[in-house]
Amino acid sequence: MELSSVFALDYGCWLLAAIALMAVLYSSVGHGGASGYLAAMALWGLAPHEMRPAALSMNILVTCWLLYRFQPYKLMPHKLFWPLVLASTPAAFVGGLWVIDAGNYRLLVGMLLGLTAVRMLLGSKSPEQVQAPAPWLLLVVGLLLGFSAGLTGIGGGVFLSPILLMFGWCTVRQSTAVAAGFILLNSIAGLTGYAVSGQPWPPGTGWLMLAAFVGCLLGAELAAHRASSVTLRKLLSAVLLIASIKMVYSGL
Repeated sequence: MELSSVFALDYGCWLLAAIALMAVLYSSVGHGGASGYLAAMALWGLAPHEMRPAALSMNILVTCWLLYRFQPYKLMPHKLFWPLVLASTPAAFVGGLWVIDAGNYRLLVGMLLGLTAVRMLLGSKSPEQVQAPAPWLLLVVGLLLGFSAGLTGIGGGVFLSPILLMFGWCTVRQSTAVAAGFILLNSIAGLTGYAVSGQPWPPGTGWLMLAAFVGCLLGAELAAHRASSVTLRKLLSAVLLIASIKMVYSGL
């Protein structure tokens, strides 16, 4: 279904409400929320060629606000951040250039949403000791996550954060800043690649971006106070899992 058709129907406002809710939940942990936006758009049956640019656009808007909001905390570990984005940004641009078949896109995004649902259930704990990783390892992680970000519209933060904490590369609060900056640059590069390739721009994206921004205003305040909810994380995991099954089934 086309985005313009959804807004022409009575339930278009519910899509905007779902987008705003996803923005609240994801921005509260420092993420842009693309996997949540993709899940919502999948449940509303939007066309794959509209989902990727819309998700990347919302990512950019939300993470810009998050970085502005987090600036006073001086959280960014630059020696960790810059090697990641130097590899991920050009890879995201290449991923954005890639014209992917609708069926393959549904399968790929469906699998990533499923992985995200599992990741949400596992949660993340702050490492007892922070240690600097090898530069080549950061480049590999950045390259893989960046390409997938541009190709699918998922900014990569939902996978980057657990990697950072699992291997003890930074603290939980630092991971929030790293993920926000990582998602922003990947989303800009991916959307640029998408635009350069001449792929279509979905009308009505501005309304989705407005809904995401309204949601992130609340989410950013929750992030600043490190608010969390196990119940909300479980509910979000269920939504992602349902959307994952729907995307994979429709892509077969």
